[in-house]
Amino acid sequence: MLFERPDTGERAVLVHIDFNSDTEREDPQEFRELVRSAGAESVGFITGRRNAPHPRLFVGSGKAEEIRELLQAQEGEVVLFNHSLSPSQERNLESELKCRVLDRTGLILDIFAQRARTHEGKLQVELAQLEHMSTRLIRGWTHLERQKGGIGLRGPGETQLESDRRLLRARIKSIQNRLERVRGQRELQRRSRKRAEVPAVSLVGYTNAGKSTLFNTLTTSGVYAADQLFATLDPTVRRLVMPDIGPVVLADTVGFIRHLPHKLVEAFRATLEEAAKADLLVHVVDAASEERDDHREQVHEVLEEIGAGDIPVLEVFNKIDLLNQPPRMERDDPDGPVTRVWLSARRAQGLELLEQAIASHLVDELVEKTLRIPATDGRLRARLHALQAVAAEHVDEEGGFILDLRLPRVDLERELAAAGWDRAQRRQWLGPSIYDD
Repeated sequence: MLFERPDTGERAVLVHIDFNSDTEREDPQEFRELVRSAGAESVGFITGRRNAPHPRLFVGSGKAEEIRELLQAQEGEVVLFNHSLSPSQERNLESELKCRVLDRTGLILDIFAQRARTHEGKLQVELAQLEHMSTRLIRGWTHLERQKGGIGLRGPGETQLESDRRLLRARIKSIQNRLERVRGQRELQRRSRKRAEVPAVSLVGYTNAGKSTLFNTLTTSGVYAADQLFATLDPTVRRLVMPDIGPVVLADTVGFIRHLPHKLVEAFRATLEEAAKADLLVHVVDAASEERDDHREQVHEVLEEIGAGDIPVLEVFNKIDLLNQPPRMERDDPDGPVTRVWLSARRAQGLELLEQAIASHLVDELVEKTLRIPATDGRLRARLHALQAVAAEHVDEEGGFILDLRLPRVDLERELAAAGWDRAQRRQWLGPSIYDD
């Protein structure tokens, strides 16, 4: 008979198996980082090589015995696999090793559960956990027997396992409905931003690439940032004003990872829609990582999966301070937008290049002109200053304001229209507009 799972277990034995197939291959160093991020203490690391996973135990009987001996010698409490285990393999291993067993997906879910801080984040984590748990409800004690008969004890005639699954399905449905409402609220917010012509920029990238550090540096926010995987789980959105662009909504999203479990992508779809509906994706890359190119490919795959494959992408190679390289910009086409920026978010190096690069994607036409505003029209002057569109200003002899402007044409036309300029006046002063019919 199986045993009851313990509630605790921080001393972990790690298991990583190399397979001949590239689709099964995982990164052992990334596995160590996941375990560290989960707060577990590694007391042993077992590796091996197989052509294919064992159908019953995932590893062979000899390797299972090696794991058991290390568990006993190091007083391990949990075994963590750097692979996805089937429910039966997980159950068989627990029976064989007499301790708790978690696969890669379960480990990531545990990290997510620790990181979730907002109500929405906690709902998404619970949904992913319940869907993962629904295939792992087999227990080893007598509550699996059919509910007892007799006066006052007759039940619906289902096993406790069936009852558990029914309750799980009901809870999953409830959470999905609540997340649908969250998705609707986000869609309303996005429509409002579109009506106000505020562009949306989303930071995406592999976990621990430095997205939150860059986000904090740009927005002077206090988003949690740490040198660990999945430091950011809950999406954060801030409005900021950028030179040549004006107001921009910047979103920091959850980091991606190799072989991100499909259930996690589904559960976090409401969050990832911030990336799927953005006007520009800023793909933050750890320039100092040896796995840089592989991580870029993994991010591209996830972006395709969430429907963001056609959105323009600006690559930002972060952590150049670790490479002793200067900040710089690169273009694939001399007349096209910037495609790559090299910077250091931690040292705030190259941020002005990033702002120029974002502007090259979002601004169709920049206007650089001098405008005289009467002293009585202080509202227009204040709005232009709020857009950070005034490069220089002085007062003429009549007390009017002479403004040297630099801003997107569409923003200038909108402000002039709000100040009472009709279309003919704007056209006479600005010239033919690409927005004219």
